Amino acid sequence: MSLNNFYFKDSSFFSLRTFLLCSALSVWTPVHGEVLVIGSNLPIIASPGDDVILPCHLAPMFDVQGLTVEWSKPDLKPDPSDRLSRVEYVHLYRDRKEVPDMKMASYFRRTELFMDDMKHGNISLKILNVSEEDNGRYRCFIPKLQSRVKAAVVELVVDSNFAKTSETPLQTPDPQDTTPTNARSRVPVVMAVVTLLLVLALAGFAAYFSRHIFHQTLKKHPEDDDTEKQPLPV
Repeated sequence: MSLNNFYFKDSSFFSLRTFLLCSALSVWTPVHGEVLVIGSNLPIIASPGDDVILPCHLAPMFDVQGLTVEWSKPDLKPDPSDRLSRVEYVHLYRDRKEVPDMKMASYFRRTELFMDDMKHGNISLKILNVSEEDNGRYRCFIPKLQSRVKAAVVELVVDSNFAKTSETPLQTPDPQDTTPTNARSRVPVVMAVVTLLLVLALAGFAAYFSRHIFHQTLKKHPEDDDTEKQPLPV
């Protein structure tokens, strides 16, 4: 194999590796200034009869008072035998007010948003007097939000065997806390992946430049490459 062919194939491999590195970084790197809908990666556990809060907020802080906010149960599907059937909402906020007409009957007068905190990006849902029928996944969704992440899912577990260890007041999630819960758990993994990719990139750069310098040296001193081809003196 000639040096030029080796150099060409090595450069092609290096370009492919650079492309993969850039693609990986683009997946893990969020868009600067983008507003994200953030829920909780841990289930909310309660006893029957409790009042609960399903946490959901926007980060960074963003006023959502003028937007539509939908809370639904994504695991509920329309009846396939009824074309006019629809999945009703657990809670629907539109035109700066609740829309009870499109609400599931079992949640009537049992859900509410924190209206005063919506200007800070807090769209957490409060559910009163929960029962085991309320178990499941809940989805908070802002359809007109200009973002790649418009929704988040929170799981509610209502267990009659769950006993409170202490009586603590129901608290509203702090809208000032803009650090995503699920983002905290991914930070070590992201850092490890990024570090590995950077090490591979640096190794690639070092190999590329060393071969490039070697190639340039052969061009300047071609007689060094021909020494092995000269016949030995008799």
